[in-house]
Amino acid sequence: MDLKKAKEILGEGFSEDAEFLDLVLNKLHLPTDSKILDIGTGSGHIAIILALRGYKVITGEPKGVNWADWKSFAKKVRVEKMITFKTFNAEKLPFVDTSFDAIFLHAVFHHIDDKKLALCEFLRVMKPKGILVIIELTDERVKLVRKNYSNHPAAVDPRNYTKELGLEVKVIESKYLNAYIYRGTDVLYGKN
Repeated sequence: MDLKKAKEILGEGFSEDAEFLDLVLNKLHLPTDSKILDIGTGSGHIAIILALRGYKVITGEPKGVNWADWKSFAKKVRVEKMITFKTFNAEKLPFVDTSFDAIFLHAVFHHIDDKKLALCEFLRVMKPKGILVIIELTDERVKLVRKNYSNHPAAVDPRNYTKELGLEVKVIESKYLNAYIYRGTDVLYGKN
């Protein structure tokens, strides 16, 4: 199923971010056999878009967090078999070192308590030449969200937490979302 059809089926809540997420994925050129981790499932938007493109995705949230029914959305567009859900915490991931080619967070980073510890975990489980994509809300989007959820956290720029990590970053900006794309290097992992 293509993204246009998925947007028709899943409606406005999915569609509002789908084009931007798809644009970001187009710029990554990930091989379809990439091992992918989606941190913070929520409604499953990024996991679903990845699955629609043929990627198998591991996604998860902390125990007891069930913010949205991602699985019913995935079933509606017939990609639920491409997505595996696991319970985990971003600050203590249950995966071995260098497990993933790509790690995605969609509107999640601002919810993580210990961002530096979480970043260390992301880098631990990311392959040396892997990609970390942190998609965050803009201030403009937070204003809209706060109309319904007044206590919603402020927008966060991940670069404020990644300066010392030695990762190159590319930023793709839009009115409501920004994507921070970090690419690992062998230098980061002490390899030549």
